[in-house]
Amino acid sequence: MSTAKSKTPSPEPPDAEAPRNTAKLIGQAGAEAVLLAAERSGRLPHAWLLTGPRGVGKATLAYRFARYLFAGGGAGLDDGGLFGEAAPPSSLALEPDHPVFRRVASGGHSDLRVLQRGLDDKGKLKRDIAVDDVRAAIGTLHLTPAEGGWRILIVDSADDLNLSSANALLKILEEPPQKSILLLISHQPGRLLPTIRSRCRRLALRPLDPSDVEALLDAYRPGLPPGDVATLAHLADGSIGRALLLADSGGLDLYGEEIGLLGDLPRLDVGRLHGFAEKLGRDTTGASFRTGTELLIWWLAQMIRSGAEDGPLKTVSAEENALMRRLMEPRGLAPWLALWEKLGRLFARTEAVSLDRKQVLLAAFLEMQALAAPPSRQGGNAGGRAGSVRGKTVAESGGARP
Repeated sequence: MSTAKSKTPSPEPPDAEAPRNTAKLIGQAGAEAVLLAAERSGRLPHAWLLTGPRGVGKATLAYRFARYLFAGGGAGLDDGGLFGEAAPPSSLALEPDHPVFRRVASGGHSDLRVLQRGLDDKGKLKRDIAVDDVRAAIGTLHLTPAEGGWRILIVDSADDLNLSSANALLKILEEPPQKSILLLISHQPGRLLPTIRSRCRRLALRPLDPSDVEALLDAYRPGLPPGDVATLAHLADGSIGRALLLADSGGLDLYGEEIGLLGDLPRLDVGRLHGFAEKLGRDTTGASFRTGTELLIWWLAQMIRSGAEDGPLKTVSAEENALMRRLMEPRGLAPWLALWEKLGRLFARTEAVSLDRKQVLLAAFLEMQALAAPPSRQGGNAGGRAGSVRGKTVAESGGARP
């Protein structure tokens, strides 16, 4: 595989679940059938936009399709049927011992190019895909396929393109070379240039069923207790990538601590809250903060959904459903929706401009405390004034200030 001048790491772990190494794709048979039908039609679109939540198999499908085309597509994989008639393949699958599979997995296929964020001079991951990397990749697409088939470019993900690199990619989408395929992966297609979206055939991948997430967890993380597997599948929201991340980053423990704090509302244990915020704040990598805040935002979204549907959620335990109803009772749905949007922006800004993570978390729980308290008992408003924390305010205890 040709590489750009900048160092380009794989964002996936170098193990069995990395998309380029994954032989199985679970829960996306519909999307796979669309690609099969397009290839069989003889009118294969040159550019595809694979969309859907993170961790549902978009990159796995892209590599799976690339391997299928490199192996000759339907013509190369047909098994002779009765009287020599061709039986068209029913999937894109190649066996892991197939030469094409091994070469794609090792990064050694000369007709495959992958665009990802590279490393800067200090060895840190860049914020976006550099325009020079896009131009280098485009140059390889104009070359004659080394093995007489297709030249394929996988962009993982197109969300990481900046304006310059997006415009550079747009040129190849407007005038694609013969025998070239572009597979763009996007978690948030609404943020892409409309001209990029309009020049790709969009293929949406759906969230996985909880049973599929559990099956994949059993395969990739054998030995997890059944209860943990079920909880991870619940928190994953249809994403095996999210489930694996939570399993590997202590997400279950963080979730338990957050539910414990939420369960005390409108009261807050100052020591417990400070300990939790301190733990997430002192992680210099920011991974614990990201995991904890993503879980908190996700839980608030489930609570809002419960309120909008005016009934318990089947995907949430009876205890959590009861907690959601209790927290919303004093103020109703609208203030919690506004707070969910506000905290989402606050957490994103914390990462972008390096705000004090501990103070941000303390302020977030104060906001929730203010909404959970009956109006006659509120020590402040939903704009962020410190409420009571078992006899103290967080501000008085060294925490966040209004």
